[in-house]
Amino acid sequence: MHLKRDAENLLKDILEGDKIGVILGARQVGKTTLVERVLGGRSAAFLNLDVEVDKSRFLAAASLSPRDGLRSLGSPEVLVVDEAQRLPETSRIIKGWHDSRVAAKVVLLGSSSLDLLDQAAESLTGRNRKLVLPPLLFSETLGTQDWATSGATSGHLREHFAPQLRTFLLQRLSFGSYPEIVTSGEPIRLLRELSSDYLWKDVLQAGLVKTPDLIKRLLMLLAHQAGSEVSVNELATQLQMARPTVDRYLDLLEQTFVIFRLPSFSTNPRKEIAKSQKVFFWDTGIRNALLSAFSTDVFRPDIGVLWENWVIAEIAKRNALLGSPAELFFWRTRAQSEVDLVVKQAGILQAFEIKWSPRRVSGKAFREAYGVDVQCIHADDPFFVDRFDW
Repeated sequence: MHLKRDAENLLKDILEGDKIGVILGARQVGKTTLVERVLGGRSAAFLNLDVEVDKSRFLAAASLSPRDGLRSLGSPEVLVVDEAQRLPETSRIIKGWHDSRVAAKVVLLGSSSLDLLDQAAESLTGRNRKLVLPPLLFSETLGTQDWATSGATSGHLREHFAPQLRTFLLQRLSFGSYPEIVTSGEPIRLLRELSSDYLWKDVLQAGLVKTPDLIKRLLMLLAHQAGSEVSVNELATQLQMARPTVDRYLDLLEQTFVIFRLPSFSTNPRKEIAKSQKVFFWDTGIRNALLSAFSTDVFRPDIGVLWENWVIAEIAKRNALLGSPAELFFWRTRAQSEVDLVVKQAGILQAFEIKWSPRRVSGKAFREAYGVDVQCIHADDPFFVDRFDW
């Protein structure tokens, strides 16, 4: 089954340009499949630097002149280097080839921004265009369902397929939106495999974590606290770790696209919380796999927390895919008035409360502070991203 990705047109634009393509995203998110689909019939060479044979071929090609090196790889129109962050020299080598104006278009794929982004910033400045590929958007997952035809509008689906839409939405909340998970008949087995060491393989392989068990324990704590304000000091105490170590592990999990952090929004530190942060999972299926909580029951006790994480992740995925045109925050005053999500784009604010069931939200404190009404995002409107002017 071909999953139509919104990123296909974005990648086509990169391939038509004169810069090196850099595609970043978690393992198993569909980077290679995306490239293969967009390339179509163009001649391409794929190298995976997680594979020793491919790594040796790449290094052997790099020891030659740029043109001879590419000739040794079959003179492809497009050279795709997967897991590019696994070899520190990758960016330097590709920079040399690019500056020599070799005929091939080069695309680097990375499941971690640990080294790749650092290298790109240093070696490929002004020479690359980045594309962050998140797990599937909800609109993309609907393409796998016969009842959700490609020509259907969101209003049509809500009106004519409400039961199917609600069932499918609950599946996405529980199992997440990794491509293979969405199309598989065994989502729980695949999620257990993905949420073992595989998803944070880069962290472990890089030797940056001395005891892998600590990463798992930290992830368990974060899974329980998803959507809550996270105290690094409390995490350090619970894990019996130094605070700087916890900070470093959080950075690593963010750079490998497992979690992301939502900072607090504030223009008045005397009245508003200014330095706090919440942690969310890019994919709720991964969060649920860590807790072995796969129920698709609408009455599961954490449905509100799960809905909030899913909604904010859905908005964050769209934002990341489009190059992060918006800034995302939460808001809380010292008097405990709260807003779940504040979106700032081109100087304009939008504010949202995220509730599983439709309800009126007050938003009085935020409206008085910023002159912006607070809207409610609820489960009867899973197409809420249409509200944003991306």
